[in-house]
Amino acid sequence: MALGKARLAGAAAAVVAIGFVGVVTLGTYAASGVSGQSSGDLALSAGTVPAVYRSQIENWGKLCPEISAPLLAAQLYQESGFDPRAKSPVGALGLAQFMPGTWATEGVDGDGDGQRDVWNPADAIASAASYDCRLARWTAKVPGDRQANMLAAYNAGTDAVTRYGGIPPYKETQGYVRSIQSLAKSFTAPAAPGVQLALSREAAGAIWFAQGKLGIDYLWGGTGQTWESGRFDCSGLTQAAFQSVGIDLPRVANDQWYAGPHPSRDQLRPGDLVFFANDLDDPRTIHHVGLYVGGGYMIDAPHTGAKVRYDPIDQKDYIGATRVTSDGAAALPSRNMNDGTITRPEGPKTG
Repeated sequence: MALGKARLAGAAAAVVAIGFVGVVTLGTYAASGVSGQSSGDLALSAGTVPAVYRSQIENWGKLCPEISAPLLAAQLYQESGFDPRAKSPVGALGLAQFMPGTWATEGVDGDGDGQRDVWNPADAIASAASYDCRLARWTAKVPGDRQANMLAAYNAGTDAVTRYGGIPPYKETQGYVRSIQSLAKSFTAPAAPGVQLALSREAAGAIWFAQGKLGIDYLWGGTGQTWESGRFDCSGLTQAAFQSVGIDLPRVANDQWYAGPHPSRDQLRPGDLVFFANDLDDPRTIHHVGLYVGGGYMIDAPHTGAKVRYDPIDQKDYIGATRVTSDGAAALPSRNMNDGTITRPEGPKTG
C-alpha cells in the first residue's frame, strides 16, 4: 500500500540528505539479492507471461529435455510479443510466427478441438514446442550443446546444423541462439534469496544519472533530448539512465521488463527496475517503471504535472522487478514504434 504523505516526504528528505553513497549503502543492506540463477530451476517467473497462456506454456515446456517453460516463453515473446494476431511482413503468422508451409507440416492441435489453427494460441504454443522437440531429435547426434543446436536448427535449418557439426557460422543464427538463451533467464523464476551486498557498476551509474534528474518536469514521450528541454517520461528516464552506463534498453516499459531476471520483492537491490501494471497477471498491461534505490523507494518520472522524484514502490499495481543485464538487454527483439509490433530477424523456420 502507498505510504502517507508525511512519511513519504520525510523519507525522501532523508534520502536526499544521505546522498548517492548513502542511498546505495542503505538500499543494499536493506535489500537482498541472488548471486545467480540455478540451472535446475526451470519454473516461470511470476508476471512474465499473460496468465491466459501460462498453463499451456508450462505444460508444453516439458515436452522434451531440450526445452523448458522459460525457453518456450522466450521464443514466443521474441516471435510475437505474445500477440496471437501477429503477422510478419513476409507472412509468418500467429503467436509462434509459423510460415504457412511450415504450419502445414508442423502444426499441432493443442487444445483437442479437432483443428490446427495457426491463429489459435493453444495450437501455436503446442506447435512451437513440438517443432522444437522434433528439431532436437533431428540434431541429437550433432556434437555440442543439444539445446543450442536445436535453437540453431529452428533458425537456420537442420541441414546447416548437421553440415557444420553444430551452430553454423551465420551471424543471424549465432545471435538467435544467444538471444533466446539469454532471454530465457528473464522468464525463469528467481532462486531462493541470499544476502548480497555488492552493487554493480552499471546499477550505481544508472542511479547516479537518475539522481541528477530529480526535480525535472515530466514530459509524455520525453527521452531527455535538448528539444524536449531535458524532460522525461518514466521509461525515457530509465532508458537514459542505463544508456549512460552503456546498456541500451527498449523505449517502452513493458519491453524493458524483459531486460534481465526478475528478483522477488525481498531480493531487490538498488539499480533494479520496478514495474507497475493494470493487470498483475498480464505483463502486456505494464504502464509504469522506476529505478529502485533501496529502502522501498524508487526514482521515477510519474505523470504529467509531476517532476522526477522519489516514490514508494509498495503500491497495489506493483507487478515486479527486473535486474537489468547487458546480455538480457541485447537479447530483446525490436519494436516498431509506429504500430507497436515486435520485429526480429527472419530465419528459414518462420521466414
